[in-house]
Amino acid sequence: MPATINYQSLALAGVQALSPYQPGKPIEELERELGISHILKLASNENPLGTSPKALAALAQPLKALELYPDGSGYRLKAALASKFGLDSQQITLGNGSNDVLELIARAFLTQGRSAVCSEFAFAVYPIVIQATGAELLMAKAHPPEHASMPYGHDLTKVLAKIQDNTQLIFIANPNNPTGTWLAKADLLNFLEQVPQRVIVVIDEAYTEYVQDAEFPNALAWLAQFPNLIVTRTFSKIYGLAGLRVGYAASSAEIADILNRVRQPFNVNALALAAATAALDDDEFLQSSVATNQAGLKQWLAACEAHHWEYMPTVGNFITLNMQRPAAPIYAALLREGVIVRPIAAYGLPQHLRITIGTEPQNQRCIDALKRVLAA
Repeated sequence: MPATINYQSLALAGVQALSPYQPGKPIEELERELGISHILKLASNENPLGTSPKALAALAQPLKALELYPDGSGYRLKAALASKFGLDSQQITLGNGSNDVLELIARAFLTQGRSAVCSEFAFAVYPIVIQATGAELLMAKAHPPEHASMPYGHDLTKVLAKIQDNTQLIFIANPNNPTGTWLAKADLLNFLEQVPQRVIVVIDEAYTEYVQDAEFPNALAWLAQFPNLIVTRTFSKIYGLAGLRVGYAASSAEIADILNRVRQPFNVNALALAAATAALDDDEFLQSSVATNQAGLKQWLAACEAHHWEYMPTVGNFITLNMQRPAAPIYAALLREGVIVRPIAAYGLPQHLRITIGTEPQNQRCIDALKRVLAA
C-alpha cells in the first residue's frame, strides 16, 4: 500500500533541515568500486601507528566475558581519568566516542526556544546536535582567508556577539577540525571570562594530545574557575581506539550529574572501557605518536612550500590544503591512485582537501600522488 503520509514532515524542523553526516570513504568500499588494493586511507585523522599496545593487551579479559553487560558506571576508566588529570570521578561523563558526549550535552540543555553558538568551519557534529533538539543554530563567522595568523579560525569576538538571551551553549573546537586552526591560552581564557555564567561553554579537545605549542591551553585546568565549562576529549585519535568508540567529558560534578541523567547506562562497551583504561598509561605509545606526527607535519609543510600548495595553519594530526580550484575532481583522481583523503565541501570549503598526517612513507606516497594528479 503506497504511503500517504510525508514522514519527513513529522520530524522536528531542525531535523528536516539536516543532511546525514558523511563519514570518510572506507577502504573496503573503494576496493569494491575500483578493484584496487594497497589503499592508503588518510581521510579520518586516525593514528597511523595503530592502537596502543597496552590497550590491545587489555582486550583479552573482556573478550572472555562478552555475555556480560559492561560496567555501566565506567568506574575504573573514570577513576583512571580522574587520577591522571587531577579530577574527581564525579566530574566525568563517558560516551560512545566524544560525539556521543556532545549529543548528551545538547539533549540535556537545548530545546525549541533556546539557541546555541558555534563557529563557521567548525566540527560538523555541532550543528547536527544543536538542530536535532529543535534549538536555533547561531553560526559565528570565522576569520577570513586573509587573516594574518589564523585564516579560517574561530573569531571569538564574533562568537561572543552571537550570544542572545536564550543562548544556552557555545561549542568551541581547539584545535578545530577540519581547519587545524587553534586558539591560544590567553585568548581563550579572556573569552571564557566574558561569557555569562548562564551560558555553558563546551571546549572540544579531541586533538589536544598532538599539540606541542607552549601557548596552547589545557582547558581541564580551568574547570574549577569556570563552573559553566565542559571539556570533551576522545580516545579515537592519538590513542588509536576509533573502532571501539570511547570519549569523555569533564565538567563540574553538578553538570556531570545532569549529563548522566540522559546518558544510556551501557553506552560504552566492555572492550572500549578496558582498552581506554590501559591506553591512558601507555606514555611510550603517545610519545611515539606525537613524534611521528611532528615529523610528518614538517614533511608536509616542506612539500607545500616546495610545490606552492596553500595550506591552513595546523597543530593537529592533519593538514588542510586549498587546491585553488574545485577539490572534488582532485579527490576523485586521488582515489584512482589508491589514496583516500577528505573533501570538505560540506563545511563550505569546496576547494579544500583535509589530509591526515601519516608515517613518512605514507606521507610521501600521498604527496607523490597529489603531484601526479595536479600535473595531469
